[in-house]
This record gives sequence, C-alpha cells and structure tokens, in this order.
Amino acid sequence: MMKSNDHFLQSVCALAIPVALQSMLQSSFSMVDQIMIGQLGEIQVAGVGLAGKFASIYAVLISAIGAAAGIMISQYLGQENSRGVRQSFFANLLLSGGIAGIFTAVCILFPERIMGAYTRDAQTRQTAAEYLALISGTFVPMAGAALLSTLLRCRERPRLPLYASIAAALLNTGLNYILIFGKLGLAPMGIKGAAIATVLSQCENLLLMLLMLPRALLARTENEPQRALLAQFHWRQYLSLLLPLLVCEAMWSLGENVYAAIYGHISTDASAAMTLTNPVQGIVIGALCGLSQAAGVIIGKRLGRGETEDAYWAAKRLLIYGLAGALMLSAAVMLLSGVYVKLYQVEETVKATVRQLLFAYALVVPFKVLNMILGGGILRSGGQTKYVMFIDGIGTWCCGVPLGLLSAFVLRLPVAWVYFLLSPEECLRFGFSMAVFRRKKWMRRLDAGAQPSGLP
Repeated sequence: MMKSNDHFLQSVCALAIPVALQSMLQSSFSMVDQIMIGQLGEIQVAGVGLAGKFASIYAVLISAIGAAAGIMISQYLGQENSRGVRQSFFANLLLSGGIAGIFTAVCILFPERIMGAYTRDAQTRQTAAEYLALISGTFVPMAGAALLSTLLRCRERPRLPLYASIAAALLNTGLNYILIFGKLGLAPMGIKGAAIATVLSQCENLLLMLLMLPRALLARTENEPQRALLAQFHWRQYLSLLLPLLVCEAMWSLGENVYAAIYGHISTDASAAMTLTNPVQGIVIGALCGLSQAAGVIIGKRLGRGETEDAYWAAKRLLIYGLAGALMLSAAVMLLSGVYVKLYQVEETVKATVRQLLFAYALVVPFKVLNMILGGGILRSGGQTKYVMFIDGIGTWCCGVPLGLLSAFVLRLPVAWVYFLLSPEECLRFGFSMAVFRRKKWMRRLDAGAQPSGLP
C-alpha cells in the first residue's frame, strides 16, 4: 500500500500543483491590482468590488459548464472513448459561448441598473457601472480559456494553462501600472485602465492556449463525419448532469451577490473592507483548489473504469490532504493579516475591519476547503450533480442568507460579525456532504454513448 500511496500522491501533485499555482498566481496578481486600485480611494475599491460580484455570476456559470465538461471528459477518458471526449468538449464550448454573448450584451446595455441593486451611493454606483461595462469584454475569451483548461487538465497536461496564465498575469500587472497611473506618457485612466488591462490579458490568455494546444487532443477518428458529432451527442444525459450544476452555481452566486448587497448597504467602508479580503481568500482557496480539480479527474477516471472501491479510497486521501493544508493556511492568515492591511492606503477604520474579517475567515477556512473538495470534485465526479445542488441550496438560502439579513438589518451588527454569523452555512453544507459521501450513491459510471476508440 505504501507504494500505492506514493504513486497516488505523485499523481495528485502532478495535477494539483500546476492548478494551484495557476490559481494562486491569478489571485496574487489580483492582489497587486487591488493594491493599485486601493491607492485611488474607498469609492474606487468598493465600485470595482461590486462590479466584480455581478461578473462573478457569469464566472460561476462558466465554471459550472467547465465542471460538466470535466466530469464527462474524465469518465470518457477512463473508458478510452475519444469520440465522447470530443462531443463533451464542443457541446460545452457551444453553450458557454452563448452565455458569454448574453452576459456581454446585458452588461454593456444596462450597467447602471445592475449596479443600482448593490449600492445606494450614486458615486459608487457610477464607478461600478463604468467598470462593469468595460470588463464585459473578458466574457468571451474567458469562456474559451475555461473549456481549453478543462480539456488540458483532464488530459493530465495542466502545465499548459499554467504557462498561459503566467504570461497573462504578467501582462495584466504591467498594463495595470501603466494605464491606472498614466506611465510611459499616457494619461492616468484609473479604474478604466484596470478594466482595459484585464480585457487585454484575458484575450492573450486564450490566444496562448490556442497556440499551445496539441491538435491530437481533439483529432477525429478515421472516416468520422464532423457534422454528426453533436447530432449524436447524448443530450439527455448531458442536461441531467449540467442543469443541477447550473442551478447550483447560479443560486450560490446569487447568494454571494446578496451578501455583497448586504455589505454595500451597511456602508461603503464595509463594502471596501470586504473587497480587500478577496485577494487573500483567492490565494487561500487557490492554494488548495488543485485538490478539487485532481479529485474530479482522478476519481472520474476510476469511476469510468468501474473501479469504485479505488475511487472511494482516493477520495478519502484527498480529503485528508485538504484538511491538513487548510489548517496550515488558516494559521497563516491569522498571523499575517496585520502585515497585509498595511499595503493599502485606506482609512484606519477600514484596515481594522479587514483584520477582523480575515480572522473570521480563517476560522471557517477548513470547512470551505473540505466543501470545495467534496462538492467541487468528489461528489460531482460520478455525474450525480443533483446532490451538490440541494446541499449548496440549503446551505446558502436556508442558512447563510437569512442569518446575513438578520444580523445586518435587524441586529445591525458590524460587518465582521455579519460575515461570521452567516458562515455556519459552511458547517451545514459539510455535514450534508459527508453524509452523501459515506452512502456512496454518488459513485456512478456515465453511459459511454459510443464504442470505445483509441485515444491519442
């Protein structure tokens, strides 16, 4: 078993580390962006944060489609069904492109109306609306990059998305510095410059992935008509897998946006403080999100081959790794929160609130990480996505949102206490997820939909 453990750990590291590095890199450069925008004042920080909350609705929908693609591609790879792999990729690409177009149009046409739901402050609303309209240009390239990243990770080539992200993050940071503050002879553009830098870096990310993509990964089998690929796709099975994911992610994202609206209605300072915690949250979750991605690929392939006991053993190992990592990162957040807040040129009261929020966040990090691995990787790998939909819906809408509204508008507590009191939703979600995990009904093998064919 020791040899098996060593081999398993190597497989996990080969998948998880590049994904974690990619996510942490994006979050760390997001922190650099926040620091730059933080020099402009609380209104700009709050405006960018609120616009980002609405954009996150789109991001989680694309994430859901990518998750559906990952489940199907992993299982079909386990079955050595190259045709199913291609069908899954192109069906999800088509859907994500359509959603990208809809969100882009809405954000360009109605940015002020959208942001009006988040804040009553006119200046913050206008700032957020300008930023939202500009960053909608990232939606189409983001959709393409998300699907390509999923394909490459399932094919156990996660370093290629990492390399593209490194280049895009460096470009984003450089352009942010030049455009926000007006360097190299350009006039300072403030948050407009930050939005333009984000759009250009996302386009570069997609372009680099297309250039690096090995053509053999989507090569057709001999004598296969390309036009029949999607016509013969198992749409019924696909929709039964995808729709719960879309509902789950949409409801979760709407819940997060309700939280953002709660913080925004408490005060602009409260909203700015929550925004300043986002990079830290991104780095912590990013450091361990690779375990969730690895769970989806590794367990999905085992289920595809019918190796259910091996899949269950692998899932338990991944949960142990996640818990150990979460405890270490939780301690690091508590120890370094004072250093972090000194990076920003904001009011001392905002800095104090950020420290309180980070301390509260550190307390719930272990539950957040375990829920990410369970709900985002393990339970979904068998295609039984309805379980995750119900668990997340109960946690967010039966626990988190009511407690948030109660603590903010009835008890009128400070924002740090509001955040802490709505966090038990993570504990509730974890309890339900573990119950489903132990029953093993999530361990299913997807219908191949075609005779297995050799993979390149």
